[in-house]
Amino acid sequence: MTTKISCTHKMIRYNVPMRKIILASGSPRRKELLTMMGLQFDVIPSDFDEWLDDAKTPREVAIELGLGKARTVAEQYPEAIVIGGDTIVTVDGKQLGKAVTTEEARAMLRSLAGSSHTVTTSLSVICLAEQYEFATADEAEVFFMPYDENLVERYLATGDWHDKAGAYGIQSGASPLIDHITGDIETIIGLPTELLLEPLAHFGITAKKADYQL
Repeated sequence: MTTKISCTHKMIRYNVPMRKIILASGSPRRKELLTMMGLQFDVIPSDFDEWLDDAKTPREVAIELGLGKARTVAEQYPEAIVIGGDTIVTVDGKQLGKAVTTEEARAMLRSLAGSSHTVTTSLSVICLAEQYEFATADEAEVFFMPYDENLVERYLATGDWHDKAGAYGIQSGASPLIDHITGDIETIIGLPTELLLEPLAHFGITAKKADYQL
């Protein structure tokens, strides 16, 4: 289920030149998913400051951050279609960001072990030249195996946990730690591509869902 908080109405478009697409993120996972959609785009990471706020829902925070990242880049490239997003892991009502140290990553993985948690990923699309703004979010559940110190330490040693919400990447080395998921795997990775089809269609861009498979 998705919630759309802001979107212009579709309009008939005639002889409009194709706009440049910009991914406002340095995430290699989001870059891979956009490439799988058959899109050509530039990568210009946003320098928008991130924060977490347990007083708000993860959906609210993820959408605020995704919009902030996209708006920051859109201000520099007003003619472009700018795509932004953010991913938040929530366990027992606490929002988890990205671990900075191995100790933090270990603590996060321990808190996730033997239970389920929610992954919330937002998607924002902005084009200032057309005063177009689209924002939505999707959620999925990840169920971790009971804590296994050997598996966790082996994973931590790979360094794969860096720059990942909750200190793990389901599409990479953390898969042995995970029992199963419910929802869209792409939401967990960081970009639900099916939700991107509508805003792209507004600009006359035809694309396909990435259909990512582990």
